[in-house]
Amino acid sequence: MSQDPALMTLTEVARAIAMKQVSSHEVTRALLHRIAQWQPHLNAFVSIESEAALKAAESADAALAKGEVRGPLHGVPLAHKDMYYDAGHIVTCGSLIRRDFVATTTSTALQTLKDAGQVRLGTLHLAEFAYGPTGHNSHYGPVRNPWNVAHITGGSSSGSGSSVAARLTYAALGSDTGGSIRMPAHFCGVTGLKTTVGRVSRAGAMPLSQSLDTVGPLARTAEDCALLLALMAGPDPEDATASHEPVADYIAATKGSLKGLKIGVPASYYVDDLDAEVARVLEETIAVLKREGADIVKVELRDQRQLSAACQLVLAVEAAAFHKRWLIERPQDYGPQVLMRLQNGLAIPAVTYLEAMRWRGPALAAHNAATAGVDAVIAPASPIPAPTIAESDVGAGPNAGALLQRLTLFTRPVNYLGLPSLTVPSGFTEGGLPVGMQFIGRSFDEATLLTIGAAFQRATDYHDKVPKLPS
Repeated sequence: MSQDPALMTLTEVARAIAMKQVSSHEVTRALLHRIAQWQPHLNAFVSIESEAALKAAESADAALAKGEVRGPLHGVPLAHKDMYYDAGHIVTCGSLIRRDFVATTTSTALQTLKDAGQVRLGTLHLAEFAYGPTGHNSHYGPVRNPWNVAHITGGSSSGSGSSVAARLTYAALGSDTGGSIRMPAHFCGVTGLKTTVGRVSRAGAMPLSQSLDTVGPLARTAEDCALLLALMAGPDPEDATASHEPVADYIAATKGSLKGLKIGVPASYYVDDLDAEVARVLEETIAVLKREGADIVKVELRDQRQLSAACQLVLAVEAAAFHKRWLIERPQDYGPQVLMRLQNGLAIPAVTYLEAMRWRGPALAAHNAATAGVDAVIAPASPIPAPTIAESDVGAGPNAGALLQRLTLFTRPVNYLGLPSLTVPSGFTEGGLPVGMQFIGRSFDEATLLTIGAAFQRATDYHDKVPKLPS
């Protein structure tokens, strides 16, 4: 092929392998070449399993030559966030505590991708125990943004965002509890889908918050996210919280038009105190949506600050409950920021937690009433572009804490409500940093979000931009 196979989308490369236009071995070798070039600059991978990946690719090619097709991802090399259990493999969860933990089971989401024929490239870095918004990790170092390695990737799916942006993997599983898919998508210039709570099984995925955790993909395009969601969505006997809601035809949804869709622009909060370049990209995105036939209207949402605070409270308590034994037995093995956040969770009274949980239903009902007339709501994924690694470190000074809080202002309310949200690359700052917009949908209506995202990407080329290898 004339095109570097590493630069293809997930959908394109899966089709090319199936049609024998390129082999799995060629594709895997191309990605491993890029990984060797980029990894020293990015620190995106925990493990790179070159030999095993090439052997698996050869096996996939041999099977295809015999007419044996394993599934829609036959021979496609992928790497995922190192918190998805894979039997027989070490899963560090970005921590010292699980540095040598060998999984005895495989997560349901990961197993569906393996059953579909993926080739395992290795595993991707993350914030310690998926509990951090920047991409810092005090044990293994920060993951770096391929658009500018001095800047953060966003967390906690830091390796996923960085590696997809640099074209080191075609897609990657992330997780989103307070914004951990959407922030890396925004800061790294890729597409990220936070699913409805219960849409994808969480069995075998490292838990952080039982009420907020969601599994979802990061990829180059909405079409790629649809392909992965179609494989993963649905009930699971291993996860009683996985929903039996009907699974839509997500791939077909990406062929739809914006004509006739009504998209709401919040009158406040999500448009307040924006960085000037984020505000510009929001206006430019709205202009594209209008040009493509969408009807843009204002929506009045209830106080999102309360939703954001409630999300933080629920997350703090549930994370602390999961980590309680290790907090007693191994506090020295946590990084200082994660340890502090977990200890704070232990101090929150049960009554306060229960009040936050009890308010969740009425808050969702109020949101649904406020957005009843629209198909989705548009908002920036974060009010600012990616800050530098230095200025967002907790030891950077008195302003670092406020900066960290600001990063997730626009993601946490969505997690609290349990709603789906798709973040797409929507522009760049003058300094060359990506900016992403998120589309917030109705419960279990990922299909409409994928329609909007795919239509926007047919009208723009931000998702096609590729960062340059640092010199």
